[in-house]
Amino acid sequence: MTSSQPPANQPQSTGLDKKTSAILSYALGWLTGIIFLFMGKNDPDVKFHAAQSIVLFGAVSVVNTVLSIIGSLLGALGIIFSLAGLAVAVFAVVIWIMAMIQANNTGGVRAELPIIGKFVAPYADQLAGSVK
Repeated sequence: MTSSQPPANQPQSTGLDKKTSAILSYALGWLTGIIFLFMGKNDPDVKFHAAQSIVLFGAVSVVNTVLSIIGSLLGALGIIFSLAGLAVAVFAVVIWIMAMIQANNTGGVRAELPIIGKFVAPYADQLAGSVK
């Protein structure tokens, strides 16, 4: 059997197995995504999970920042934007938990995020492919 990637339970360049690396790439959002994008560069599945984490949580950070700025400029009407920011944060926490569970269940093999995977995956592919 000739394969360019090691078996799922073999340690990667990070010293961790594929499953653990995939789960940890979501642990602290885009921060651990950046770390594992470069540390797991020998495994395309880990790179995909890391890139997916960066794209998702980076977008959530940007959206929450924009909602916060707009909300602070509108005074009393800003409550609506604060509530929207809270809804985005709750949605992100749900997706975060689902992503880590899915990475665990698949053994770290490439898997799109639940619910929003079809929107995030193309950008994650592009980002993962850009790191050599």
